[in-house]
Amino acid sequence: MPPRPQLELTADLVALVERSEPDPGPLPGTREPSEAELRAMAARVLAHRPPGPLWLFAYGSLIWKPELAHLEDRRARAHGWHRRFCMRLTRWRGTREVPGLMMALERGGSCSGLAYRLADADPFDQVLRLLARETDDVRPTNVPRWLDLATPTGPLRALAFVASPSGVNYAGRLAPQVVAQTLARAAGHWGSGAQYLHNTVVQLDAHGIRDRNLWVLQALVAGEIRSLALPRAA
Repeated sequence: MPPRPQLELTADLVALVERSEPDPGPLPGTREPSEAELRAMAARVLAHRPPGPLWLFAYGSLIWKPELAHLEDRRARAHGWHRRFCMRLTRWRGTREVPGLMMALERGGSCSGLAYRLADADPFDQVLRLLARETDDVRPTNVPRWLDLATPTGPLRALAFVASPSGVNYAGRLAPQVVAQTLARAAGHWGSGAQYLHNTVVQLDAHGIRDRNLWVLQALVAGEIRSLALPRAA
């Protein structure tokens, strides 16, 4: 067998662009949902909850920075959805001057990740915490949806967050080179886009999951960071 390709976007390269920017807050004319709005959203989500345990589908930062403790995890695949950097960030991992990008699920293809079985106690509070973390605006781009997943032990239905084209921060389908240029440069008060991608690829790989598109993207971002670093070394 040929040797397994090595990750090009290393922690050392990420460190070259890693920084923390002040949080500029929401853009003018936009706002975060209120506590009451989040609670109403949580109630709507749970109104469609399937019977049985509460499952969450993690495909990005929830793998390496989970919001909630879980009782069990399983490899899982969502058919009909794929990862895409399609959510524009002017805070968190970007700024208004140098916007960043975040992943969400878009229609088409398939996506492998992890299904987490959450604790049985207080599902409302757990969903509320997830919504507070994932909801970017009162016209959200990252929206909750129940998805059917295939797992080694059988199908299950889990809560996931998918892209809404009507969301205020929806960026559409960008070319990989544009995404790479953005992730190599953008950072916010949560860190850089390069760090977000690096952490995701590393943790997916640790669970035996290799997303072909992300693997191509990490190499492009590594190349972008090297090109940015060249003038400094001259």
